[in-house]
Amino acid sequence: MSMAQVCCDSASSAVVVGAEAEARARARAGRRRRAGDAAARWKVAAEVPQGADEAAATRKRRAAGGEVVAAKRHGFTSVAGRRREMEDAVSIREAFTVPAEEGKPGRDFYGVFDGHGCSHVADACRERMHELVAEELAGAARPESWTAAMVRSFARMDAEVTAGGGGDSASCRCEVNKCDHVGSTAVVAVVEEQRVLVANCGDSRAVLCRDGAPVVLSSDHKPDRPDELERIEAAGGRVIFWEGARVLGVLAMSRAIGDGYLKPFVTAVPEVTVTDRAAGDECLILASDGLWDVVSNETACQVARACLRRGRERWCAEAAAMLTKMALTKNSSDNISVVVVDLRPKNHL
Repeated sequence: MSMAQVCCDSASSAVVVGAEAEARARARAGRRRRAGDAAARWKVAAEVPQGADEAAATRKRRAAGGEVVAAKRHGFTSVAGRRREMEDAVSIREAFTVPAEEGKPGRDFYGVFDGHGCSHVADACRERMHELVAEELAGAARPESWTAAMVRSFARMDAEVTAGGGGDSASCRCEVNKCDHVGSTAVVAVVEEQRVLVANCGDSRAVLCRDGAPVVLSSDHKPDRPDELERIEAAGGRVIFWEGARVLGVLAMSRAIGDGYLKPFVTAVPEVTVTDRAAGDECLILASDGLWDVVSNETACQVARACLRRGRERWCAEAAAMLTKMALTKNSSDNISVVVVDLRPKNHL
């Protein structure tokens, strides 16, 4: 009897031969194939041009309570993780502004918003922030004026959510008169042909991977950061350590959009960086603290670069999914949102 005719069933230690062995082998192969297909669907979904008609042009995949989205030049994941409520929001708007010079590529907008207290402020940022940034950048032709433009954009966004209160939002779950207890971080990147403009307010973060090493483009706004602690105390506030540093013992970040009840101690003024692009730039990673609390900048770049080296077209989506899975494996207790943007020159962003 040949080895091809014999199959040892490890569960029962019985010898199975002939047609039955072949049938069992085919069944096992089918299960492995279906499992592989399911994993691939988690990693790669359809392209999302959010500036177009979303009902017709957007296809979404739901996984682990969130989304996984892939395109040739970017990919993102956004999952609830171990939280009951999903309060993160992600905004991707390709060519959201078009330069005056004909033939030049437009700027792309990427944003991660990590809400707290409720989701309606983060949702409002997802729907409006790119519009406000486009309006302000339209009057800022030179890079020297971009910082002021981003500060104005964040101030307008903060004023809108503060005045609106959030009660009209379908996502608002706040109790009566509690909408001013809601806020959101905001890390926003505007990617153009020669530069990357990043504005950050809160503890989400932007990291550029250049020649395999991280270049941090934003600084987390934690209440015990020395300059933030000094600013809060100068305004008459206090930082109380209760399960970590918190403004007035409540909020674990010192800057955010919204949070009207904590002003002026919690401000919506962003810190802005303008970075010239280089030949060694590989990708840009934007993520909420659900990732950064458990994954270092160096590890994030290593994971992204490993996905890049696999040579697949949608490696950005694979990198975002892999980073999200890593954060979950490391017991991240927060919502997790990760955006990966391909910055390699051949993509002509």
